[in-house]
Amino acid sequence: MAKYESERVNTATPSPLVLIYDRNATRSSAILDLRLSGCVNYADRHGWQIAGLWVDRGDDALSATRPQFCALIEVMRVEAGRRATICLVHNWCRLAHDDALRLTLQQRVAQVRGCTATTFGDSDARAHAVLAGLSHGSA
Repeated sequence: MAKYESERVNTATPSPLVLIYDRNATRSSAILDLRLSGCVNYADRHGWQIAGLWVDRGDDALSATRPQFCALIEVMRVEAGRRATICLVHNWCRLAHDDALRLTLQQRVAQVRGCTATTFGDSDARAHAVLAGLSHGSA
């Protein structure tokens, strides 16, 4: 999938870096493409730089083992020390329908000092320390 990058004016504080994630278990990609376009448009409206798109497909989209999500986490791990990083999804179900799995995936993002947000304006940025387990002394 093509990488999207927004050109921005260089300021003292770089704009957040957005890593767009989705999953698609079906053969059709029409709805997936709409969700991804919505994420790109949302990031552009906020002036965020887009690092790329990561999509788990087929069985990977339904399992707890998500190769593309793992790749996103590795990019986020490198970039989070340089600037704010956001894993952007259309809505929370794009991470997982199961609340426990969704929270586990959000915790993985928080552990690499990123946050997760949706195109509906929801974000776990305020809960970052709790999700990362920082309140229990782990980093």
